[in-house]
Amino acid sequence: MQLIFIRHGETLWNKEGRVQGITDVELSDEGIKQAQLLALSLKNHNIEAIIVSPLKRAIQTARIINEFHNLDIQTQCELIELDAGDFEGLSFRELMNDQKEFLKKWITNPASVKMPNGESLIEVQNRAWCAVEKIIGGGKNTLIVSHNFTIAAILCRLRDISLDEFRRSCVDTASKTIVRLENNKTIIDPFNDRSHLFP
Repeated sequence: MQLIFIRHGETLWNKEGRVQGITDVELSDEGIKQAQLLALSLKNHNIEAIIVSPLKRAIQTARIINEFHNLDIQTQCELIELDAGDFEGLSFRELMNDQKEFLKKWITNPASVKMPNGESLIEVQNRAWCAVEKIIGGGKNTLIVSHNFTIAAILCRLRDISLDEFRRSCVDTASKTIVRLENNKTIIDPFNDRSHLFP
């Protein structure tokens, strides 16, 4: 079976370099175009189920892809993005200027450092993995539309690498990562593919 991980298209906050977390920001015009190109690249792919984060940017991306597949889109709250707590809406520049001590801890030990009034990566991985286990149990080729930290946390688990190395599993907006589960083996190819955005 295949798990096709999609990070949603660009939002205005992505463009502005803001922390989105669980804030429900919609796709930008560019994000809609990205999702359309992504949809074309998956037009003939054998997709049997679509399961997505309940945030608008993920649902919008899934709906555009689903125009070629006509499946029921299911939402799973476990696939939502990391709750950035007090950092939601801040620009990355503000974070770097005002939260230097926190960022030092985050860089050193990203797995367990918790966002103020938010989540840690280990909490994200634990909840997201529950959703993935259910999806794998279903045995269907499944398109999963989610978010950077959530997908990275899942891929760390699939690749059997520490969450402290999560940056090796980060994905860009409107990217696709295909995981093949074959004979107790996990094959990831392509990873963070955005070639469809540059036809």
